[in-house]
Amino acid sequence: MKRKKLPTGIYTFAKIRGEDYYYVDKTPFALQLIEEGSYYFLSRPRRFGKSLFLDTLAELFQANEPLFRGLYAHEHWDWGIKYPVIRLSFGGGLMRDRAQLEAKFRELLDINQAKLGITCRQPTAPGCFAELIQSAEQKYGQRVVILVDEYDKPIVDNLTQPELAREMRDGLRNLYSVIKDNDAQIKFAFITGVSKFSKVSIFSGLNNLEDITLNVGYSAICGYTEDDLDEVFAPELEGLDRQQIRDWYNGYNWTGEAVYNPYDLLLLFDSHLFRCYWFETGTPTFLIDVMTGRGVFSPNLESLSGDEDLLGSFDIDHISTEALLWQTGYLTIQGQRHTGARIDYQLGYPNLEVRSALNNSLTKALMGDPSQASRGMSRLYDSLMSGDFERLHQHFHSLYASIPHDWYRNNPITQYEGYWASVFYSHFAALGLDIRLEDATNQGRLDMAVLFNQQVYLFEFKVVELVPEGKALGQLKIKNYAEKYQALNQPIHLIGIEFSKEQRNLIAFEVETLGQGRADGPYAWGGPLPESE
Repeated sequence: MKRKKLPTGIYTFAKIRGEDYYYVDKTPFALQLIEEGSYYFLSRPRRFGKSLFLDTLAELFQANEPLFRGLYAHEHWDWGIKYPVIRLSFGGGLMRDRAQLEAKFRELLDINQAKLGITCRQPTAPGCFAELIQSAEQKYGQRVVILVDEYDKPIVDNLTQPELAREMRDGLRNLYSVIKDNDAQIKFAFITGVSKFSKVSIFSGLNNLEDITLNVGYSAICGYTEDDLDEVFAPELEGLDRQQIRDWYNGYNWTGEAVYNPYDLLLLFDSHLFRCYWFETGTPTFLIDVMTGRGVFSPNLESLSGDEDLLGSFDIDHISTEALLWQTGYLTIQGQRHTGARIDYQLGYPNLEVRSALNNSLTKALMGDPSQASRGMSRLYDSLMSGDFERLHQHFHSLYASIPHDWYRNNPITQYEGYWASVFYSHFAALGLDIRLEDATNQGRLDMAVLFNQQVYLFEFKVVELVPEGKALGQLKIKNYAEKYQALNQPIHLIGIEFSKEQRNLIAFEVETLGQGRADGPYAWGGPLPESE
């Protein structure tokens, strides 16, 4: 198969099709949408191909037949009909007040008037929008197609200022109400964004807007599937470990087929280096601030749950942690079940990239010193590689000792026990290690298995008052966690850690090794604090 150019950062369908770039054919989804309905809403995380899909729809409705040769739609579409298309995208620039939002409206409407050869006389933006729809139908003799990209960006950009965010919401509602009022003139409308603000607050009255975000048949409408890699990108796979690609970048799911983030794969194919490409393009500090401010117990991010109402409730005045993480792409759907009339969705990390990068950011935020956190993660890796438990113990003591006292005094999250366990867990997860949580609660307990370097580490983490209680290691033995991992035929290390909330550091660190004929005796420490590294 011939190698083509990688369409990294290109969202123009005509350019991709006309300049020999790889293209994953999404036209079957486009035709299915058009056949089944007229008004759609789709939520997907940033950089997932929403803009390209909208551009594909635009070229389809404008009957640009040459661009579709060789694609599914070419033989299944009536190229004799050309529809007027109105496109609105709020992706460019920041709008920090209502006046800037109004100016953006006018700019978008002016662009569409010029493209369609229509001049509006109505003085207001909503009035001009309605006039544009009606005039386009009259001029072209076909009902109008409306495509809205990043409909929510003016709100999302201002979530840290709720009053301003509400202003943006009200302004957008005025614009989108025009779609409802001109139903007779509209053939098709498709609206996309990152978040799912309730239809009541944004699309009031647009009752026929079908939300396909969790529609099993459209789970792969954006993103690349396993088959896409084999059929489209086969020339780019040489020299790359397929399972490693899956582990790093696959796993995003909206109740149907799992997909890869396109941005990640294209940059991987270009560089052949596994990195956190998507995460590095703009994880909002707002997200990390919300998680630390709410005292989110980071081990729970491995497994959360929420129903449809919770996941869809992205309201300005109350954004649930589950909805925020799911809608922005940091958690994905890993399963679902019916509980009476409700559907409960199981949420978890989609892949290694997100788990590692998000916990890297959380570790730095939880510790209050990014540089100390970064050095600490390197020390942790070296300690595990050396198999030196005294060094591992010294590392954790240094880790907690490095957190500035001002951070303890000024940050309310440090006042609950789960904070210490969150730092411990996120410290490991940031390295991208194979972590398995056996039991995690918000009371400060953390039972965690780490499989690394042909070794199994089983941790029990307990918070006590002033003196060692010797219960952490004993708990590991009572629960017999080791039995589950004995089939691996690797050394299993039981590590009991006790932490004093009063002293804000370890006061006990006990290790017992099982299996593989290990001759080194148990390592135990409890007493005066050692010198920091």
